[in-house]
Amino acid sequence: MSYQQIWAPWRLSYLQQAPTDSSRESTSLGFLPGADPDCFLCQSAVDSTNPSRHVVECGELALTLLNRFPYNNGHLLVAPRRHCARLDELSAEEHSALLQTITKMVKLLEQVLNPQGFNLGLNLGTAAGAGVPGHLHWHIVPRWNGDTNFMLTIAAVKVIPQALEELRETLVQAIASSERGAQRPIGSHDP
Repeated sequence: MSYQQIWAPWRLSYLQQAPTDSSRESTSLGFLPGADPDCFLCQSAVDSTNPSRHVVECGELALTLLNRFPYNNGHLLVAPRRHCARLDELSAEEHSALLQTITKMVKLLEQVLNPQGFNLGLNLGTAAGAGVPGHLHWHIVPRWNGDTNFMLTIAAVKVIPQALEELRETLVQAIASSERGAQRPIGSHDP
């Protein structure tokens, strides 16, 4: 079988990092017990109102944010607020909240971006592709027929048609609008 190698030397420093102790207890800055202050998901849960974190929604048990390195426009991450690496570490309430959040975000993306399908994924462990193996998180990737266009095919470049900041604002407004029970279409901007 023949394949093309893609070199990503910038990943080496990440792969060579010493593992952090994810069991340390910290309640400073609003971290939940067991949080890892070096984990970007834990940091995002604490600093969820900072637009640069790209948080779409932060609930009591679940966190949703835009992926900074999206496979497609609207690529979201849904994670427990609590730092944990395994499904069997989640409480029944967390399981329920996470599935409800995933369902809500799929519906939101359908209304705002009108995709033709979705990839939903969970990578458990580094061997499975987890970039943040210490903090469980699901990927929600909106898909459109033909979204693998010529740029990816011939130039190994993916074109994302919307800035993260703009998409975050649109999704946050759509959530607020649906929670207020407003009759205006989701995704339209407040005057």
